Amino acid sequence: MSNRLGELAVDGDRATMTFRRHLPYPIERVWAALTDPLERKAWFGETVIDGRSGGSIEMIPTDPPAAPDAKRLTGRILVWDPPHVLEHEWRQRIVEDSVVRYELRPDGDGTMLTFTHTGLSEQNARGFIPGTHAFFDRLEAWLDGTEIPDWSDRYAELAPSYPAWI
Repeated sequence: MSNRLGELAVDGDRATMTFRRHLPYPIERVWAALTDPLERKAWFGETVIDGRSGGSIEMIPTDPPAAPDAKRLTGRILVWDPPHVLEHEWRQRIVEDSVVRYELRPDGDGTMLTFTHTGLSEQNARGFIPGTHAFFDRLEAWLDGTEIPDWSDRYAELAPSYPAWI
């Protein structure tokens, strides 16, 4: 499982989370799962997206169990390059403003997804990383057509692999 773990790089008072996942699906299929609001709802939560550079994105994740106004994310789309790159601001009341980037490239019989989340404090990144991992497990289950794991259960299973303090 260690090759599926996200990485955390700290630079000063900010951190970057990176996840790399080989997904055995064509790049267009993975792009749709990331950007189509109906598909994204199945594994992440409510999403409204104006798919273009300069457009906007608003999401309310299904999990974690918290008030909707604490979970609500908004941002401007910085890069929209279908089906290769989606980059957008991450503005959420409970953390500092940051940026997420999904990069897709063909990889053998599938797609390599590289996800980065930059600009969080180290403490917030350490709190987010098991949850982000849980969401990517949910994405894979959605693509596989298998039962989508419960986010809270996956978070609890994954948290020991991501020490909160080092």
